[in-house]
Amino acid sequence: MSKQVLSFGEVLWDTFEDGKKAGGAPMNVARHLIQQGLDVVFASSVGADVSGDKLLGFLQDNGLYSDLVQVDQELPTCEVTVQLDADNSATYIIPEPVSWDNIRLESDLRKKAKKVAAIVFGSLACRGEITRNTLRSLLEETPALKIFDVNLRAPHYELSTIETLAAKADIIKMNEEEADLLINGSNASLEDKIMEFQKKYHVKTVCVTRGGNGAIIWHDEKFYEHPGFKVKVADTVGAGDSFLATLIAGLLAEDPIQNVLEKACAVGAFVASKRGANPVYVKEEFPIPVTF
Repeated sequence: MSKQVLSFGEVLWDTFEDGKKAGGAPMNVARHLIQQGLDVVFASSVGADVSGDKLLGFLQDNGLYSDLVQVDQELPTCEVTVQLDADNSATYIIPEPVSWDNIRLESDLRKKAKKVAAIVFGSLACRGEITRNTLRSLLEETPALKIFDVNLRAPHYELSTIETLAAKADIIKMNEEEADLLINGSNASLEDKIMEFQKKYHVKTVCVTRGGNGAIIWHDEKFYEHPGFKVKVADTVGAGDSFLATLIAGLLAEDPIQNVLEKACAVGAFVASKRGANPVYVKEEFPIPVTF
């Protein structure tokens, strides 16, 4: 089996006050994996419209276009409105339905999923029945490492779907707010919540990010923590995606977990210090020396 990673889910335009940027968590993760030297294939859908044509061009320019990116003849390409608060934290207004609500289970996608080393997926694209059923079929058939980026975007999820995806995952990444929502026991420590979650879903690795305060990982019966790096935040768009990509790369390389965690926090901090989800890496601007 190759070390190729399949990233599955939404691709879209993030619309800011000053313009549009290509986005979508699965696409962002894929782009960061490519910047870190991994072999990645991306599966999604765009509309047969001008926005879709531009997204296809963007994917081609960034090494992410393949036959696994479908073109929907009826549903439009997704354009999300991004709103930044006083701390430059982002919230999103996401239209429905859009092209990636209709990712179909085509033969090329099924074949690819059976050959990759890992498949990365999130909750947003699973709001629609067709895409949700496609992903479920892929997860049932693939021997790949299954990585679930919880990435809740209210009101575009149901807890029953989150539970189904969690039960199929080997690795789960969520933020503190998502952990509070998904794990019972509001007075319990974060470590106790993670242990409860792990026992319920039997996942190999659970990671909870804590914004500017770093992250904590449960892996191989042990907790690992990092306090994060302080930076001047430009916006938080894509910071979690870059963290996850770095975590995936480190796990596939079987690097020491504490080192992986520190590196993931450093990459996430760098991305948060830049505008948009996918800044080009400038190693001299990372908070610690980082190699890929």
